[in-house]
This record gives sequence, C-alpha cells and structure tokens, in this order.
Amino acid sequence: MSRKIADAGLLGRRPGYYALRITVVAGLYVGGWAAVALISDSWWTLTVAAFLAVVFGQVALLAHDAAHRQVFRRRRASEASGRIAGAGIGMSYGWWQDKHTRHHTNPNHEDLDPDLDPDLLVWTQDQARVATGLPRLIGHWQAFLFFRLLTLEGFNLHVSSVRALANRSLKHRALDGALLFAHFALYLAVLFWLLPLGMAIAFLAVHQCLFGVYLGSLFAPNHKGMPILTGEDRPDFLRRQVLTSRNVRGGRFTDIALGGLNHQIEHHLFPSMPSPNLRKARPIVRRHCGDLGVEYVETGLIASYRLALASLHQAGAPLRHPRVPA
Repeated sequence: MSRKIADAGLLGRRPGYYALRITVVAGLYVGGWAAVALISDSWWTLTVAAFLAVVFGQVALLAHDAAHRQVFRRRRASEASGRIAGAGIGMSYGWWQDKHTRHHTNPNHEDLDPDLDPDLLVWTQDQARVATGLPRLIGHWQAFLFFRLLTLEGFNLHVSSVRALANRSLKHRALDGALLFAHFALYLAVLFWLLPLGMAIAFLAVHQCLFGVYLGSLFAPNHKGMPILTGEDRPDFLRRQVLTSRNVRGGRFTDIALGGLNHQIEHHLFPSMPSPNLRKARPIVRRHCGDLGVEYVETGLIASYRLALASLHQAGAPLRHPRVPA
C-alpha cells in the first residue's frame, strides 16, 4: 500500500496549496481583528468574536499540519511555522506536539494515549469505576454535558499550555513561554483597549467558548466510539491505526471545515501526507483494507457524533449504576 501511495505521488509536498491556505487564513485572522477595531464600541463585535473562533480553529489546523511536516519537509521550517501558528491562538507548540505524537503512536490505547486521560471525562468503564473528583461527578451525565463542556476547551488549551512550561523536559520551554505570554498580553490589551469593559469580557467569553466548541468538534468524530485498546493489546501498525480511527464522509466543504481530519484513517497511516492528498489516498487505503479483511469505518458527521456520545454514555454506566458487573 505504501508503494502505491508513493507511486501516486501523494506523499509529495503541496507548496502552492499551503501558500494559498496560509495566505487566506492569515488574511482572515488580520481582517477579523481589523473588524474589531473598526466596529469597536458596538455589540456587533460579538459576531466578529464568533468569526474569529472559526479562524482560530483554522489556525490550529495549520499548526497541526506543520507539526506533521505536511507543509515543509524540513524539521526547522516545520517547527518555526508551527510555533508561529501556535502563538497566534495561545497554544504551546512544544507541549501539543509531544502530546499529539504520543497519541499517534498509540491511538485509543487506554494507558498510552494521552487523549484518553480521565482528567475530566471517563472514556472506559474501568476508568469510571475508579474515578474520583470531577470525573466521577461529571461521568454520570458526560454524554449529555459533552458539547457544553467543549465551551471550556479553548480555556483548557491555554491552561494546559501554561502548566506544561513547568515541565523541564519540554524542549524550547523558554521560547514557548515567551510566545505564549506575548499572545495573552497582546490579546487582552487589544480587547480592553478597543472595547468597554463589559463588552470586552463578553467578547472574550463568546470567542473562547466557540473556539473550544469548534476545536473539540474537529477531533471528536475521529476516535471516540471506536475500539479502545488496553494493556498489551497492541496489534500491528496498520490495524492499530485503522481499527481505532473513523472517517467522516463529506465533500470539499467538510475537508475545509475539518481540515482534512475527516480522512482520519489515511492521516494516521500517513501522518506527513499533505491534507489535500488524503481524499485521493482514500480509495487506495480502503481497497487495501478490504483485501486484508480489516474493517474500514466511515460514517456521516452527525452519525460520528452520535457514536461518540453513545460511547461516552456507555463508559459512564458504572457511575449511574454502581452495581453493574465488571
């Protein structure tokens, strides 16, 4: 399969595509803040806050592609562009790259995937049975609360980035810290300089909450509700990536909205493949999985959220019914 993908030229860089995408997203980013300055003392700025929430999500997707070396082949250029994008949304690039790399190595593994840490939600019934504090409290109704909790995801991104700076093993910690706090200082200075106090607080709340919802909605369809690996359960690379991932059907608009992450199976098999090539790789990967008898899961967007919520509801069952047997 790798030879077929390479022979099709799908692993080559797409400089023209990324030059256009970066230009458009950067223009929307600058234009959004220019609109805040122009509209200024008006509640219409809250519509700009919603617009910038989407733009911040698109910047996050560019940081994701840069971290995977989809944009540039060389590590230094990839890190520089990823850090710039991360600084634009108030995220520590080093912290996120480390976390995301561990996720890709062991996707949906209860013990090894950091995305399954039960810090707020429980992802398996075993986690639910030993949950304490907030996960135990929230776990009862976590499926019902999930999208409401995503309003906090933007704030969580910032807090986790700051907390990571205390980790001495974090590479380029000083640079990440400088960029992070420069973002916070500039962001707050612009808001409270251009807008009255109440309006500035409302803008911040709308912007960060909708950014969190969009960010969480980008990643929720990909693995939640798919098989969760435990212990020594580590199949070969192809099965480890395919069986724990789910694609989302859709057209070009879906590709843009989800940044190519709707082709999650192809992305996990070929993480450095430029996102516009993932759609082209789909028939090759799907045919290969069919030949091997490996289940290739693909659903619509709404169905993917339904599966994710059903999985969360099932994981919290021991908290609603403590006598449910193991």
